[in-house]
Amino acid sequence: MRVTVNDEAVEIAEDATVTALLATLGISEKGIAVAVDWAVLPRSEWDHALTDGAKVEVVTAVQGG
Repeated sequence: MRVTVNDEAVEIAEDATVTALLATLGISEKGIAVAVDWAVLPRSEWDHALTDGAKVEVVTAVQGG
């Protein structure tokens, strides 16, 4: 299955979840937000399977001023 993560195509397992995707990409779950198909996904829903063609955005929280 293919999804797009931050504008880059990624091949993942058919039953992959957001949690599995982050682990595969080596992205820490700490201090990030995830949107799937333009909707912010609560962390409690990261274990639901992604769908083929999903657009995933991973955003890191940055502090500054």
